[in-house]
Amino acid sequence: MDWNKTKSIFIVTFLVLDLFLIYQFMKKHDQDQYSLFVESSIEDQLAAEGITYTELPKSEKKASSLNANSKRFSENDLKKLKKQKAKLIDEKTIESTLDKPIPVPVKNKTSKLNQFLQDYVLSGNAYTLWKINEDKNTITFYQQYKNKVIYDNENGIVIAHLNDKNEITSYEQTFMENIEPLDDEQEVLAPIKVLENLYLKEELTEKSTVTEVELGYYTFDLPLPSSQVLAPTWHVVVDEDVDYFVNAFEGQIIQKSLK
Repeated sequence: MDWNKTKSIFIVTFLVLDLFLIYQFMKKHDQDQYSLFVESSIEDQLAAEGITYTELPKSEKKASSLNANSKRFSENDLKKLKKQKAKLIDEKTIESTLDKPIPVPVKNKTSKLNQFLQDYVLSGNAYTLWKINEDKNTITFYQQYKNKVIYDNENGIVIAHLNDKNEITSYEQTFMENIEPLDDEQEVLAPIKVLENLYLKEELTEKSTVTEVELGYYTFDLPLPSSQVLAPTWHVVVDEDVDYFVNAFEGQIIQKSLK
């Protein structure tokens, strides 16, 4: 056996192996550095543009879409309503006029409106205040699921009407029931990633202020006759006057609207 030749082969082999391991290490190091850069760079970019945002929520990392059915009200449901005259517009909608108007105070408004829901509306604790429209003299309440708002869904809403004395005089109600997970849970985009998407699409511009970031649900399918699908959705408010609804799985903007 030619020992010198064999030794040279071993040396070359180990040298090649060492070079390969060094290459793999440097490649992983560069990837890790790049990941760190990507994770921090959006925060740096927002700061450089003077874009500020509220404290971001620590939401669950996974969620699933929901299936829901529109409740069909009956005359027995109407009998449960006191101090008001209620009727069915159709089997899914209650229309009611209060016997006595309910004043809406300037202070502690939310508390008073929650009390109105509990006292006068079926399953009133399932709704939360969404918007007071002074131009139309209406107050809109959206239905919730596990403390998450179901946005802009006509099948889960209460619209209260005000008189010129700022008193609630009547309302309409729809309600969704049998709400349950539709499929397996998927990863939810982190709030900072949602802001990054809005920034890259030039929806967040210089000096913008993000005043609210909240996870809820939005109807992304056309409602079926008896059921519909609700997708996890980020609600982002910019400069207190623009609402963005962003799909929590894929990041696309579902809707943009002025308050």
